[in-house]
Amino acid sequence: MRRQILLASVGAAAIAGSAFAADLPYRGPPPAYLPPPPIFTWSGLYVGGQIGYAWGNDPINMSVLGIPTDFFDDRPRGVIGGAHVGYNLQIAQWVVGLEGSVDGSSLKGTATAAGGLALDTFADVQGSIRARAGIAFDRVLIYATGGAAFAGITNHYFDTLGAVTGFPGTTESISKTRAGWTVGGGLEYAVTNNWSIRAEYRYSDFGRYNDFPFPFATLTTVVFQHHLTENQVQAGVSYKFNSWGPGPVVAKY
Repeated sequence: MRRQILLASVGAAAIAGSAFAADLPYRGPPPAYLPPPPIFTWSGLYVGGQIGYAWGNDPINMSVLGIPTDFFDDRPRGVIGGAHVGYNLQIAQWVVGLEGSVDGSSLKGTATAAGGLALDTFADVQGSIRARAGIAFDRVLIYATGGAAFAGITNHYFDTLGAVTGFPGTTESISKTRAGWTVGGGLEYAVTNNWSIRAEYRYSDFGRYNDFPFPFATLTTVVFQHHLTENQVQAGVSYKFNSWGPGPVVAKY
């Protein structure tokens, strides 16, 4: 009799324990380890494009046999846009790098003077190789930039009345590549770890140069001295390739 009572008590206790365990909330297996998101850095190779507006100043002094005879105030302007490639290195908050760019432009100016003499200035291809240095506030980069600038410049000369050459309607075009310098700064924001947008201003100076048009149409030496400077504002977008860095720390169990 005692044995039957003991077995019945043990069975009742087991049933009660199973029912209590069934009422406990189910927590499931421990969550799988998720590596931390990669830390953003400005370091790496990047490529991109830019577009904007440029306006310049090309004061032109005309002289005959070394004697100043006239002055032109040419102010070319137009749309400018192209592509860039560069590399950044971030050390703490500081970012340094090197960037090259090439732009096509509709930059054009026209100037006229007394006697029916006129000229056009075109700077349709430009480029630069520049250093960049700035300070990063996480995904915001404020930077300065400067270096060498290059431009393909074409000047068209029109002697419509023949005041210079003695032959009305005489025209001539002179093209050259000029090297100078450029300096400016900008603001860049990383939208993702790879894509960023920027706004930039630069001032460029392509130096002084002389043109000698109409060499066979006049017995005198006519010289046009140019000095093209340029301002430009551009907005751009860049894609940064993933750079090598320390891998994520994996937890050990």
